[in-house]
Amino acid sequence: MAVVLDASAVIAALLGERGGEVIDAYSETAALATVNLSEAVSALADHGFAPETAFALIVETRVEIVPFDAQLALDAAAMKPLTRRAGLSLGDRACLALARRRGLAAITADRAWSAVADAVGVEIILIR
Repeated sequence: MAVVLDASAVIAALLGERGGEVIDAYSETAALATVNLSEAVSALADHGFAPETAFALIVETRVEIVPFDAQLALDAAAMKPLTRRAGLSLGDRACLALARRRGLAAITADRAWSAVADAVGVEIILIR
């Protein structure tokens, strides 16, 4: 089953956090928006990884890296009114926009996404 990964799911997997093992079943069929790639690399750098090392670790998972193009930017912006109350960030909406574009579920560690799943038309898989 193909899915779209949120940065929180990638981070959990690479840091061995609870729920991160869920990603192993999907990594070779998963997509990751470049916005979420940047978030994940930044978070891993906060945990002491060199950005280049963090990037290489993510690439090694064989996840498909998808450019955050103009249409995804528009789609993510259009989701803001639907996700404002849940406090979703631009990165969150980028992931959801990619999932909706592809008709795939989005995997995240952020429980707030469950509150907006129906509104944005994306199935959410929580890793914890």
